[in-house]
Amino acid sequence: MAETTVSGAIHPILENDYASIWMGIEVLAVSDGHATIRMTLRQEMLNGFGMAHGGMIFAFADSAFAMACNPVHPAPGEENNITVAAGVDINFLKPAYRGQVITAVADRRSSAGRSGLYDIQIFAADAGAEAPGELIAEFRGRSRTIPKK
Repeated sequence: MAETTVSGAIHPILENDYASIWMGIEVLAVSDGHATIRMTLRQEMLNGFGMAHGGMIFAFADSAFAMACNPVHPAPGEENNITVAAGVDINFLKPAYRGQVITAVADRRSSAGRSGLYDIQIFAADAGAEAPGELIAEFRGRSRTIPKK
């Protein structure tokens, strides 16, 4: 499927996701099984050591995971399904700091039936940098598609 760029727009899954809205997530691109998002690290996202709180990095990656798992435009007959996390793990590789822009790139690696496997890479760069920056964390998510309630 062709990539759909939605810079400045909100993925439908985020319309009522107040945590992701609070984080200031910007959706850069989404397509079937892929999402790229970014946000700027603010003071209230830091831990006692002055670096990004691990929970913030995790929540950010989890939002990218959710967007990669759930299409912007569900196929006919799929409107009543949602895809959620069945399990995840994260590896923190380097710290990120206030004012840096972090970018998450989520990609589906495999899907079979109602289950999927996704890898999300998180990068940090100084504000204004052209490239996404250094790899700071890797998140692996296992998904499950279930009926919407």
